[in-house]
Amino acid sequence: MGKDRLAAFSDGVIAIIITIMVLELKVPHGADWAALKSLAPNLVAYVLSFVYLAIYWNHHHMLHTVTRVDGLILWANSHLLFWLSLIPAATAWMGENFLSPLPTAIYGATLLMPAIAYFLLERAIVHQQGRDSVLASAIGRDLKGKLSPLLYAAAIVLAFVSPWLSIALYVLVAVMWLIPDRRIERVLREG
Repeated sequence: MGKDRLAAFSDGVIAIIITIMVLELKVPHGADWAALKSLAPNLVAYVLSFVYLAIYWNHHHMLHTVTRVDGLILWANSHLLFWLSLIPAATAWMGENFLSPLPTAIYGATLLMPAIAYFLLERAIVHQQGRDSVLASAIGRDLKGKLSPLLYAAAIVLAFVSPWLSIALYVLVAVMWLIPDRRIERVLREG
């Protein structure tokens, strides 16, 4: 299978996930600020999840480093998409029960699992392409990739102590990944 087909499939799945999330947003029952304010928790959860999906959608940069797709890469990518597909349910639950410990923790677990799956996809590509591959050179020590799961795990535990701190950590990880990561682009340009 060519990498373009894999990237196109991934794009389609992520687009559907975002569509499902936006369809979960409800229209305010009323025409005043109070009605709109009641939807704020759902909107906050939606925005955070949308940002995460946009960050993961950028995995197409990683797919540009692939010369050919084997079964391991195909399954690793499907594994990532599976965990991403659970984000709408976790988003809706947290939005409906904002600052409740269990939904906030489950939301964190729903963020942790794609992070692990993304790491496994990276490993599958490096395994197939070799330790001297473009991706292996680009990811280097991958500090953000190693720090993110640790912050998610801390946030999951913190959800039972202070859901606000937990959500703050989820936002922190998103902000970390919003800072443009030019490693793959740089290595592709140099190669």
